[in-house]
Amino acid sequence: MSFLLQVINGLQVGSIYALVALGYNMVYGIVQLINFAHGDIIMVGAYGAYVVLVLCGLPVWVAVLASIALCVIAGVGIEKVAYSRLRNHNAPRISLLITAIGVSIFLQNLFQLIFGSAGIPFPSMFQVAPINLGGLNISFVTILTIVVTVLLMIALQLLVGKTKIGKAMRAVSEDADAAKLMGINTNSTVAFTFGLGSGLAAVGSVLYSNAYPMITPFMGSMLGLKAFVAAVLGGIGSIPGAMLGGFIMGIVESLTKGYISTQLADAVVFGILIVVLLVKPSGLLGRNATEKV
Repeated sequence: MSFLLQVINGLQVGSIYALVALGYNMVYGIVQLINFAHGDIIMVGAYGAYVVLVLCGLPVWVAVLASIALCVIAGVGIEKVAYSRLRNHNAPRISLLITAIGVSIFLQNLFQLIFGSAGIPFPSMFQVAPINLGGLNISFVTILTIVVTVLLMIALQLLVGKTKIGKAMRAVSEDADAAKLMGINTNSTVAFTFGLGSGLAAVGSVLYSNAYPMITPFMGSMLGLKAFVAAVLGGIGSIPGAMLGGFIMGIVESLTKGYISTQLADAVVFGILIVVLLVKPSGLLGRNATEKV
């Protein structure tokens, strides 16, 4: 029974990793950029929900929508201000990577200046009693997190595979120059991808803040790194891979904390990254790709 409860808790945190990993995967698939500022978008969404919910006293659904809107605006704005000119001038990838790290540090210090460095308690958004399933008392937030993540993954898979904007995203991912010749606005497609990934991060931030009700300007750093590990484990660029990687990471972390040591949990997580890179660099569901240099 204890083992099953640990697995369920792992699925909850793994679902959050998966939501964030989806943003990493989509951005990398379009512009081959590991957007290390993506983790801090989670922090932006958490503070946005806090301001609307606590300081403004508005309902939960308004706080969730405001968090998503704020993250989408932040994601698109970061792409336009920090990455767009570098992309259009064919800057080296290392320049984009350094810029992403710079944006991450800027966001952390900006929110530290506004809200202070101390943690702020995040109020519970869902006052629902735990649900009893087969003798297990499972919190409503846990079930909600897993269900929302699965539904969003399915919706995202359908959007990428069946819609016009999804086809444009895949075309830009395969060959941006050829996509331009076919009349696809690559800049708008990239901006949409950043906005969509940031919106998913906002959902993840709200769910994460309910599970771990303490927000700080640095809360997105470790969460973002673990989500990146999940993306690499599942296969960078693969939507189902992000989901699978997130679930595996969450379960491994939960079992490590429950049966080995809470202090070793992060070491095990990043140890998995090393093993995956050594054994199967493309990830569990990723595709091997050759690149000329």
